[in-house]
Amino acid sequence: MKMIKPLTDRGRSFIPAWNGLRLLATTEANFCAHLVAVLFVIVAGSFADLTIQKWIILIACMAAVLIAEALNTAIEKICDLVQPEYHPMVKQIKDISAAAVLIAALASAITGVMVFLF
Repeated sequence: MKMIKPLTDRGRSFIPAWNGLRLLATTEANFCAHLVAVLFVIVAGSFADLTIQKWIILIACMAAVLIAEALNTAIEKICDLVQPEYHPMVKQIKDISAAAVLIAALASAITGVMVFLF
């Protein structure tokens, strides 16, 4: 019979995630820029009297951009670890990873404008 882990053990499993968030927020300028945008959207949404459905859409968009930026950073760090010198394939990988963030940010910006205007 499998024992259930105590709550404290489960709580400790979040420590690496919090460490990752702290690293992103303190060392990655682009992540910080996205956090500022998130704060702006939250403040604007507070004044706009949005429906719960619109908040859900905005939260999903904000999360998508932050997740894309976090994954982009992780991919870049893996590339730098594996291939510290310039390599054209690594550049392509980093460019594609950055493009994913751009796609998420543009789609979220368009969605945000639509949510606030309609």
